[in-house]
Amino acid sequence: MDYVNSAPALTKEKASPLEIVLECIGDDLEKVDQEFRKNLRSNVPIISAIGEYLLLSGGKRFRAKLLLLSSKLCGYPGDLHISMASLIEFIHTATLLHDDVVDRAELRRGIDSANSKWGNEASVLVGDFLFTKCFSLLVQSGNWDILQTISKATTIMAEGELEELIKTNDLSLTEDGYLSIITRKTASLISAATQIGAILGNVSEEKERALSEFGMNVGIAFQLIDDRLDYTSNEEEFGKKIGIDLQDGKITLPLISTLHHCNQEENAFIRKAVESNPITKDAFFRVVEIIERYHGIQYTHEKAKGYIERAKDYLRLFPNSKEKEALSTLANYVLDRRL
Repeated sequence: MDYVNSAPALTKEKASPLEIVLECIGDDLEKVDQEFRKNLRSNVPIISAIGEYLLLSGGKRFRAKLLLLSSKLCGYPGDLHISMASLIEFIHTATLLHDDVVDRAELRRGIDSANSKWGNEASVLVGDFLFTKCFSLLVQSGNWDILQTISKATTIMAEGELEELIKTNDLSLTEDGYLSIITRKTASLISAATQIGAILGNVSEEKERALSEFGMNVGIAFQLIDDRLDYTSNEEEFGKKIGIDLQDGKITLPLISTLHHCNQEENAFIRKAVESNPITKDAFFRVVEIIERYHGIQYTHEKAKGYIERAKDYLRLFPNSKEKEALSTLANYVLDRRL
């Protein structure tokens, strides 16, 4: 049986997007950070140091917000959503640590990445600590449905990351293949976050599936926009070096779309740029120019927009509430984000 959603009716005068989200979960977000810090405690000081460094680096807590809002949308009355949101952030932080080592990243959220500051070995091992600590705490919680959801998501994430690694510099990667990779490596954890909210709220299978699909579609759009920003943003806004995907041989949708439409000479130039190490700034901006000429960036944005509209359709099962409006707001934010 669903918990009763007792949220008041929306007023005619709309609040700003940030106000809508914070009005619903502002206090809970502070508690999530407190829980994160508590779970970082260790006799090994570097664990707390790296964890605190990442916590204070200005992360959006996007997955935590989705979990908190989903649980409230489903009428969950308890406190377990706080610890579950913290654990989702643990997993996300662990993947960032590992990804930055794999990608040889120098910046994360506009500051030195952890591997630049402490080295690859420490970053990998602290990432391992966060993963194992997360599952230890999940076992203690005793909620096997949530444990199964997160276990499945992290397994799929690892598969997606490995598939992306295998496809490095592979210019034959198709749009379907690319979407399969980002569905697994990014969207699976975001989907798990919204599904956990439904599990906590003890809603019907139909509503749980709807929230899982909402998160999956939002997650795909999130990565599409991230890949678009790598070609269009500046380093100050984006918080990491632009052009790093191309430099690392990551074939993303703006490039895939362009390769299907550009002429033979442009195709050859792109292939040469992808294979060069390192790629020059002039070559990168020439690739961007070609992508813009064939509307690869616009195509990627429109594709993301379609996934966001599909995501919001899954919320129709739920009655109007501030939580529902806040989830729609976060979905729309994905399209407008600059970092």
